[in-house]
Amino acid sequence: MTPPDAPTAVLALGSNLGDREATLAAAVRAIAELDGAVLTAVSPVYASDAVKPDGVDPSAPGYLNLVITLHWAGEPHALLDAVNAIEAHHGRVRQERWGDRTLDIDLISIGDLRIDDDRLTLPHPRAGERDFVLAPWADIDPDAQLPGRGRVRELLAVAHRTARAHPVTASTDPAHTEVAHEGTLHQTADRPAPGTPDDDTDPAAAAGDTR
Repeated sequence: MTPPDAPTAVLALGSNLGDREATLAAAVRAIAELDGAVLTAVSPVYASDAVKPDGVDPSAPGYLNLVITLHWAGEPHALLDAVNAIEAHHGRVRQERWGDRTLDIDLISIGDLRIDDDRLTLPHPRAGERDFVLAPWADIDPDAQLPGRGRVRELLAVAHRTARAHPVTASTDPAHTEVAHEGTLHQTADRPAPGTPDDDTDPAAAAGDTR
């Protein structure tokens, strides 16, 4: 049984190949079933342009993204091994750096842990610049902090915007409603309706113009 004081892990999931919605839903279910994990929140789904080593690539298939939080009672590398196995189950191949993939699961943070070894870096070194991580994370935890970087909402305010709200959310996907706390999603009074772009999203960016 996962103890109530187990640290909170933040994971970002993305997919730009195959049935992206079904893959993300299946991955959320698989993570929820891990020994030592208690899923606490699942974000709405966002769409974003592919990011390659040279920058945004609008010619590549677009991504669907979401963020989940969970209490994790195991070792950090054990969680990494578990999500890598879930990626492999969904056909993830690692032939190109930041290449297209059926499923990508990144460990963003686990409590306040600081790790930097040949397999894992926590907090994730690029999470603070990725709006497709920051936007869904802020949806499920408006007061979230990225350790060592500051408030997620403040980081999102200055991040280059490529992410757009996507209409597949907890209200339409059973994999989300089964595991998410309703109060953390867009159903609260001060949050926009599912599928509504953020108020501060640039209209050109929402139309796909990445400049």
